[in-house]
Amino acid sequence: MKRYGGIEAGGTKFVCAVGSGPDNIHAEARFPTTTPEETISQAIAFLREEHRRAPLTAVGVASFGPLDPEPGSPTFGYITTTPKPHWGQTNLVGPLRQALGLPVGFDTDVNGAALGEHRWGAAQGLDTFVYLTIGTGLGGGGMVNGKLIHGLLHPEMGHMLVPHNWDADPYPGYCPYHGDCWEGLAAGPALEGRWKTRAENLPPTHPAWELEAHYLALGLMSIICILSPQRIILGGGVMEQRQLFPLVHNQVYTLLNGYIQAPQILENMDHYIAPPALGSRAGVLGAIALGMAVVGE
Repeated sequence: MKRYGGIEAGGTKFVCAVGSGPDNIHAEARFPTTTPEETISQAIAFLREEHRRAPLTAVGVASFGPLDPEPGSPTFGYITTTPKPHWGQTNLVGPLRQALGLPVGFDTDVNGAALGEHRWGAAQGLDTFVYLTIGTGLGGGGMVNGKLIHGLLHPEMGHMLVPHNWDADPYPGYCPYHGDCWEGLAAGPALEGRWKTRAENLPPTHPAWELEAHYLALGLMSIICILSPQRIILGGGVMEQRQLFPLVHNQVYTLLNGYIQAPQILENMDHYIAPPALGSRAGVLGAIALGMAVVGE
């Protein structure tokens, strides 16, 4: 059986794995995201050893961004204007190709997770859907008509602007580029900044969750109206607070106000806006799927 390498390049940690699917992972490694030189070297060392043990066919990288996913671009494989210190304009794919001599698939972490969910998880059989992660950041990817969403670069759903009631919520937002964009108001650091404690320390009945569901629903309504996805998958650390899902369902339903008459929304919202079937493994499995895709598997 062919073996593929996958790197989920996150802003907090890198997860590397070798395998060919959820039921066939041969090796895995995790380490903190420090400097580009140190972190990329650790990923290369892991994959080089696995490649020596038994040959790899290709490698996929699902990375935080913004990044350049266009194969014909001179900066293909780069992380570009990220606010993460030291990582701006970092060549991620080049060192991997040079060290391993293998094809490397490259896309955003959320597009990678979307591809993994399409191949093995909650988006099987769908051709138009969205995958969102709400955690250290807030990002979205997905497919339209069976193809991962690209275009000018790639989706940056987390940086759309959503209504901000300053009287009800005076928190200014934390995004260094846009302040109170969707990510700036609803990602994990916004919860911590607003309530002065980490999200996991807030009890399920805390008013933080109603406000969080409100902000999530505002963004989801726009995505529903613009892309008309067949399903929306919500992953990331914040969504491990399972009490959020029914709150989000109710607020999306209220905001749509009967305008979109689709059975998935009217009768089956808990399946329409749902957690990833691959759970926390969606990112690294998505990276493996990117590796498979780059060689046409």
